[in-house]
Amino acid sequence: MLKELQPALILLALLSALTGAAYPALVTGLAQATMSDQANGSLLKENGQAVGSRLIGQPFSDPRYFWGRPSATAPMPYNGGSSGGANLGPLNPALEAALQERISVLKAADPSQQAPIPVDLVTASASGLDPHISPAAARWQAPRVARLRGLPEARVLALLERHTEGRQWGFLGEPRVNVLALNRALDQAAP
Repeated sequence: MLKELQPALILLALLSALTGAAYPALVTGLAQATMSDQANGSLLKENGQAVGSRLIGQPFSDPRYFWGRPSATAPMPYNGGSSGGANLGPLNPALEAALQERISVLKAADPSQQAPIPVDLVTASASGLDPHISPAAARWQAPRVARLRGLPEARVLALLERHTEGRQWGFLGEPRVNVLALNRALDQAAP
């Protein structure tokens, strides 16, 4: 019986070493050699300390900052270990209540803003981790941020324009603004 199991055990050991050690080591080595920033989480660093990732949203609630898309992850917002949307249908009363709450928070933060609220400021993305907002959502928040920071609105809008990313490869997706990168630039302009 051992003679019949021997080839299977040898094959199991070889494939385990190949797929469990050699292949992951090769892929990790190639990723580190060719794109180490992405392989290490696309971290943004300040004074040698990681302050966030360009790929995962951050919770900003201070009205002096631009706010990102709401996050539907649990048990806390932007939880990378719990990626996923709320999965609430358009007729679900819980979705309506969440939207009304988000609208109320936005209006309370800037009662003078009368323009329609861009949809990405009140709806979570499918992953719940989106680090970007639309340029329209950023422009909607610019008057509040400028007023609370004591900056001319034109300066805040200029920062926003510098941090607006175009379509990927010129044709995929829509223009977007990375909220963390914009807020870091804002802190440098007016701490």
